[in-house]
Amino acid sequence: MESNFVDYVKIYCRSGKGGRGSMHLRHVKYNPNGGPDGGDGGKGGSIILRGNHNYWTLLHLKYERHIFAEHGGNGGKDKCHGTDGKDVYIDVPCGTVVYNAETGKYVCDVTYDGQEVLLLKGGRGGLGNFQFRSATNQAPRYAQPGEPMQEMIIILELKLLADVGLVGFPNAGKSTLVSALSNARPKIANYPFTTMEPSLGIVGYRDNQSFVMADIPGIIEGASEGRGLGLRFLRHIERNSLLLFMVSGDTDDIRKEYEILLNELRQFNPELMDKHRVLAVTKCDLLDEELIEMLRETVPTDIPVVFISAVTNKGLDELKDVLWHELNAESNKLAAVTTSESIVHRDKDMSLFAAELADEGEDEDIEYLDEDDLEDFEDFEYEEDEE
Repeated sequence: MESNFVDYVKIYCRSGKGGRGSMHLRHVKYNPNGGPDGGDGGKGGSIILRGNHNYWTLLHLKYERHIFAEHGGNGGKDKCHGTDGKDVYIDVPCGTVVYNAETGKYVCDVTYDGQEVLLLKGGRGGLGNFQFRSATNQAPRYAQPGEPMQEMIIILELKLLADVGLVGFPNAGKSTLVSALSNARPKIANYPFTTMEPSLGIVGYRDNQSFVMADIPGIIEGASEGRGLGLRFLRHIERNSLLLFMVSGDTDDIRKEYEILLNELRQFNPELMDKHRVLAVTKCDLLDEELIEMLRETVPTDIPVVFISAVTNKGLDELKDVLWHELNAESNKLAAVTTSESIVHRDKDMSLFAAELADEGEDEDIEYLDEDDLEDFEDFEYEEDEE
């Protein structure tokens, strides 16, 4: 069964070209020297990205291979202005980052509902010969062509906006924790990689306050080399203010597993090391108090550690207190908007896109529509009304 969660798409976009201005000389029997009256060309339509909180995936754009804006209309006689091409709005979920598919460079970012970002500007319409009249040039026989269109192949990449991102190995209890703390109902089963797509849950806190928790598929050692599900979903925690590492209490070495997870994140994006971190030791219902006290001496000491059990609700209130304190710490109030300076351009991300898009047949050459060449000025002919 095909998943409804789509976090990246590849689209060819093209704005509209401007309409050409008209070269026309008015000549009627009651006004034989009417002079120039050629109108201006219309403006071409633009491609505009717009944030929409009603979308949470890019599924609605998955099969949009081409998006075109309208061309501007040509100017006419009697100073008639050409029609403006309609702008095309592309609604995307908040947290969408746009890259140039050919260069891999960051283009723009859509982070809040209603935000509009001009992706491709439509061409300006050309001026008609009426605009060039003067005392020394009373019958100009030339007009401007419209400005050309702009085109780009873009990659839209969704990064979920959440306060807390869960990081852990498969079967560490991430989905169980999200279901225990929120109304989210991710798939839970006793086998690895149960979670195949990210999910969000709203965690209620005291005084009607809340924060958002993001559950992503588990990673394994060597994920940066493409093992397991690789690092495909780790982009969804780049925007999280806090990372909650989850290690099962029945593992042989809690510190070692934590270091492995930390290293995989470092390989993916070194900037993730600057985020606040909390460690939750899960499945503590399988441990007695004496063993838990022994484990406290082996866990990392540079971050807050909480022993929990999502099945028996052990330690969940303490965990929410720790998460809330870390989220509101003065040193954790980071900028939420991604900029070109904070984006890490990863060649492996582009190769990942290429590999997965190839499986879907999306890396085929795109056929560009042929455009008629602008008419040369010398092709304009003197027009005479028969009025």
